[in-house]
Amino acid sequence: MEDNERLMSAEAEAGDEEETIRPRTLDEYVGQDQLKENLRVYIKAALQRNESLDHVLLYGPPGLGKTTLSYILANEMHTNIRVTTGPSISKPGDLASILTVLEPGDVLFIDEIHRLPKVVEEVLYPAMEDFELDIMVGGENGSASHSVRLDLPPFTLVGATTRAGDLSAPLRDRFGIISKLEYYNTEQLAQIITRSARVLNVEIEPEAVLEIARRSRGTPRIANRLLRRIRDFAQVLNNGVISKKVADDALERLHVDSLGLDEVDIRYLKGIIERFHGGPVGLEALANSISEETTTLEDVYEPYLIQIGFVNRTSRGREVTEKAYEHLKIRRQDTLF
Repeated sequence: MEDNERLMSAEAEAGDEEETIRPRTLDEYVGQDQLKENLRVYIKAALQRNESLDHVLLYGPPGLGKTTLSYILANEMHTNIRVTTGPSISKPGDLASILTVLEPGDVLFIDEIHRLPKVVEEVLYPAMEDFELDIMVGGENGSASHSVRLDLPPFTLVGATTRAGDLSAPLRDRFGIISKLEYYNTEQLAQIITRSARVLNVEIEPEAVLEIARRSRGTPRIANRLLRRIRDFAQVLNNGVISKKVADDALERLHVDSLGLDEVDIRYLKGIIERFHGGPVGLEALANSISEETTTLEDVYEPYLIQIGFVNRTSRGREVTEKAYEHLKIRRQDTLF
């Protein structure tokens, strides 16, 4: 259960080796076509004006390429990138130590930006708008504290979040470019898997590429993770060649079904079906019944299940659809109410 949860989770995991296979330019980046074309325009215009790129907010489910795009933006703008996360910036001094070492035009990438503390957010506002940093000095040993304003070089803040609704309006309004990343289709995932196999020097048959793509939940991170795990089976069982048969056998051993559902998804769906007669059921009641946090359900379990039409979020709670019953081969029980 735990191994499969990590395997099919779209959250980043140690050992994903994303740096190795990450595309470095917009030309190499597959999918998100409209966003890519818009970014090309914004980047070209900023370079022609010799300005830093406007601040960028990227939101959407995990594993779709928000971090990768931030690296690409820095590369296309011919500048450096500094990477951090919202939870790691706990006080204004943490933010000041990052901002004061940026060079003109640098990209600052803050993942999970919705988790920035309010006190840090307020310091970030003038930095984003006016490239100025107000910090408090003094206040120790009875001395009065006072504010000191520091000039910052022009920089581009790229914020990433899976929970855009949790961003405060003042912070969201300070981003000039706001874009949502969408799930990938099978053809796009097949392109990503083919490229990753080439980078990893893995021989893979076209039918195997499509099979992995179909089971990757519309998420490049999961596609690449499955490719690496199936590569192990191919190396041991088929002289390193990933055939359709090797892919099928490996995915069966990994308990990944034809739609990319694993034991964690099945437990979620059966929790609603068996304990709550298919729903509707409130989020907290469901979380308690399967011993998970509500945020885990919302951010990890539900996005893909909703995307493929297995779960509906209604005003009364979560409901499992007829499509899910059919996939699980469970007969819906008629109720009186």
